[in-house]
Amino acid sequence: MRLALRLSLLAITFGCAWIFVQHPWWFPSGASSQAAALDRQFRTAFFLLGSLFLAGQLVLAFLLGRPREGRPSRGDWRLETVWTVGLAAIFFWFNLSGGRTWSSMTTPMPENPGAAVEVEITGAQFQWYFRYPGPDGVFGRVDAQRFARPEEGNPLGLDPADPAGQDDFLSPMLVLPAGRPANLTLRAQDVVHSVFIPAMRFKQDTVPGMDIHAHFTPIETGTYELACAELCGLGHYRMQAKVRVVSEEEFAKWVKTHEHAPSEK
Repeated sequence: MRLALRLSLLAITFGCAWIFVQHPWWFPSGASSQAAALDRQFRTAFFLLGSLFLAGQLVLAFLLGRPREGRPSRGDWRLETVWTVGLAAIFFWFNLSGGRTWSSMTTPMPENPGAAVEVEITGAQFQWYFRYPGPDGVFGRVDAQRFARPEEGNPLGLDPADPAGQDDFLSPMLVLPAGRPANLTLRAQDVVHSVFIPAMRFKQDTVPGMDIHAHFTPIETGTYELACAELCGLGHYRMQAKVRVVSEEEFAKWVKTHEHAPSEK
């Protein structure tokens, strides 16, 4: 029984180690400029914590079932101190390094008109809305409680009296040009949703009553998945959309087709 328990523990340990090394289930290929730094953070975490897991399980398998001889050990305060301090150092290092990486995606972008694509993403049970400011570069006022009428083509509640919103337009997908930062304003109409774009290594909750700002820079053209990563109700499974990254020329043509089109409010 002792041998069987040890062999089972070793089999599970080396099976987990194989998954760590081979990672057959991993992120999709990174498509944003921030993806490499975030992937490096994950690889470091997996290597370090996986090594600690492997070492701990091997020690456990070695000690498991060994007959006790003499007086039982009361431990060693020096080893316990080293172990505790070491784990604390690892924890705070990950906290600080990960915080810097995430802050680079959430701190306000420097004022540089035209450098970034402005997009407002609104989550509502159970759909995503992507609003662009139009040629004037200014979003119109939104008051969902007063003006939101999905059946009348105004699901976000754009204020009809605000001239800045007359050229705003909605899209059923998030369309972005490659190589330019996407400056996002994230909102929610009802409950907490979460914008999750795996290929961009981007995930941020949207909270009712809050305008949350974040940004990333897509670098690879293609079509990618956007999903809600927060359980938001019975229709949660339907909260999916596409992110389409195109060339600068194709993006300009796409925007041009919406400049004089009626807003899909």
